[in-house]
Amino acid sequence: MKARYVVDTNVLIAASAADPIHPKDIDATPADPGLRKVIWEWLYAFEQGPSRMVLDLGGRIYDEYINNRNLDFNAYGIQVVMHKWSTAAVDGVEVVYDNDGHGVLPATLASVVHDLADRKMVAAALAAHEAFGEGCIAFAGDTDWHDWERALAAHQVQLEPIIEAWSRQKHAEKRHR
Repeated sequence: MKARYVVDTNVLIAASAADPIHPKDIDATPADPGLRKVIWEWLYAFEQGPSRMVLDLGGRIYDEYINNRNLDFNAYGIQVVMHKWSTAAVDGVEVVYDNDGHGVLPATLASVVHDLADRKMVAAALAAHEAFGEGCIAFAGDTDWHDWERALAAHQVQLEPIIEAWSRQKHAEKRHR
């Protein structure tokens, strides 16, 4: 594991669906319980380990977490965020937002990262790289990240696809449609 992560919302959702103590019957990607378990195991290791969570100081990443219809306060994913806060394992970074509330990115990334909601995650990873020398985004069920990985790498943003074989296969299927 890396020292710091921006955690995409899909990780929190899938891990909450697979929580062995309090599983949630929620719509999560992937649907496969075995893959959800892999995501839960990653998030559990993240929670228990020394890795830090990166959140924007404006609170918009956290807002996305808690305003997601699949995550409530008791969801495992939200409890991991609370644990990181309570153990002072969150690094806050400054993210600039546009008038529509989307993270502002350099032009070379703005033309590539078409999912406006993910721009705040990218902006936070860029800010983490600038502040701490490391910016990594962990993701699970969203394959768009693979579309952007070369452009992100050119800006020193690393990606950690938690279920990489699955996400790459889904990404390839999407591209062939």
